[in-house]
Amino acid sequence: MKTILVAGGAGYIGSHMTALLVEKGFQVVVADNLSTGHRQAVKGGAALRVGDVRDAAFLDRVFSEFAIDAVVNFAAFSLVGESVTDPLKYYGNNVGGAVSMLTAMKDHGVDKIVFSSTAATYGEPEKQPIEETDRTDPTNPYGGSKLAIEGLLKWCDRAYGIRYAALRYFNAAGANGEADIGEDHHPETHLIPIVLQCALGKRERVGIYGDDYPTPDGTCVRDYIHVRDLAAAHLLALEYLDRGGQSGAFNLGSGDGFSVKEIIDTARQVTGKPIPAVTEPRRAGDPSVLIASNAKAREVLGWAPERGLETIIADAWAWHSGHPDGYGEG
Repeated sequence: MKTILVAGGAGYIGSHMTALLVEKGFQVVVADNLSTGHRQAVKGGAALRVGDVRDAAFLDRVFSEFAIDAVVNFAAFSLVGESVTDPLKYYGNNVGGAVSMLTAMKDHGVDKIVFSSTAATYGEPEKQPIEETDRTDPTNPYGGSKLAIEGLLKWCDRAYGIRYAALRYFNAAGANGEADIGEDHHPETHLIPIVLQCALGKRERVGIYGDDYPTPDGTCVRDYIHVRDLAAAHLLALEYLDRGGQSGAFNLGSGDGFSVKEIIDTARQVTGKPIPAVTEPRRAGDPSVLIASNAKAREVLGWAPERGLETIIADAWAWHSGHPDGYGEG
């Protein structure tokens, strides 16, 4: 493998993958329509081609210009709440984009893809930690669109020999200070950057949605993974497929759970800021605990997360402190 196409490579996780691939000596082509990504996040000499992956003519130009060896597909809308109110937008973009990408791969003879999936494919888990063989029953259209793409990948493998690794993320966070890239969403819905925005004075307080869950401190527990560890897993998945590995789904999480209160307390320690928090009513559909079993990724891909919660928050804080307005300025 020499040339990798990173779809959605100007986004949060995609830009970290792009930076890692450039660091490792790959030629990297980023395809992104910049609707939620940032041109400034594409670093290190990667070639940026601006266009929509649903546009077959755009993809044909990209695949014709570069001798693509494999694809990493991050291109998707990802706001759970918005997906509930506008499911057609999510299926049209996420599934439609995957259909266009796989069609271009088939037409240009590219047979390896690492797909950005999600723990939302599981819905309400039946047990903890969650394993890849557990029931998949999404509770929102975002998760539904990702599960639909996983099904499409399975059939494309059988029909066209396009092998895939579907990586089901849990909660990605952190930043890459060396590449000067971090998390900048509008609107921001992820807990750690929201907490850090509060530390920066960008928000008055953090809302804790429910403190009466059956957890040690009553707040929801989630599995957090450093975005750089996440990127490392994608590279291992590419190498696995390049060696002839079989298609499949892999959980990417730390295997540990931290509550909302633990996140806020750790952020107070890291930042030295008070970070006011208030308890608000539960949100519908929030499971009490979501923790990944990462045993399959460890065994098959040889992957293990290297960075803990304090490092995740410290790296994120360093980036947000230096970029209080995200990529806009600062």
